[in-house]
Amino acid sequence: MAAHELQPKGGMKARCTGDNETDIEEEMRTLWIALLLLFSGAKPSEGAGVFTIVNECKTTIWPGIIPGDSFNGGGFALKQGQSVVFKAPVGWSGRIWGRTGCNFDRNGNGSCQTGRCGSSLKCSGSGETPATLAEFTLTALNFYDVSLVDGFNLPVVVTPVNAQGGNCSSAGCDGDLRRTCPSELAVRVDRETVACRSAKNRVCSYHDNRLTCSGTEGGASARKWLMATVLGLWGLLPLVLL
Repeated sequence: MAAHELQPKGGMKARCTGDNETDIEEEMRTLWIALLLLFSGAKPSEGAGVFTIVNECKTTIWPGIIPGDSFNGGGFALKQGQSVVFKAPVGWSGRIWGRTGCNFDRNGNGSCQTGRCGSSLKCSGSGETPATLAEFTLTALNFYDVSLVDGFNLPVVVTPVNAQGGNCSSAGCDGDLRRTCPSELAVRVDRETVACRSAKNRVCSYHDNRLTCSGTEGGASARKWLMATVLGLWGLLPLVLL
């Protein structure tokens, strides 16, 4: 665990892919969520956070945010190249994730291929798994992490910027794990893998070098995936920002 003083900037980025393997390899783009910490007094506990979200993906992303009172009600569409800025209140603690393949009507009712929060554009509760989560707590000790505990749908990396007084390591995963997701865990739409379930969500167990999911024995790819996920999560533990 790294401890350091965060001078007023930090950031999160996520790479997003296109619709086919060629796009995945050659057209990788980035969804940025930059965090600027603003201190209203001498104590870090009095700080608020300003989030700038920029979509550099080839397609529209629908961020979901809870609690979302300060973030357009918890959900909105963000087209390619668009950016938005939100100020989180003092002491804000929440999560941000990207929803993909969504279709909403004028009243904000609809559905998404991944990350949906019911049938609403504006999220009032957690998104449906699997989804990559960026989690933040802005208090006297500011925490951030990227979690694959609920599965994976987009690459996400959290990186502090211009921090001083410590080893300011990045947290997250910048690879597209959908490309290597074993069939036992894959979520497919029209034969395309759009997300990868967490082993815990698929009711999987690992015993005697074998991954078993819902009664189906996992092969070598599944075993490799589970080990990579466990090792990856070890590096995704929250960092303490002093």
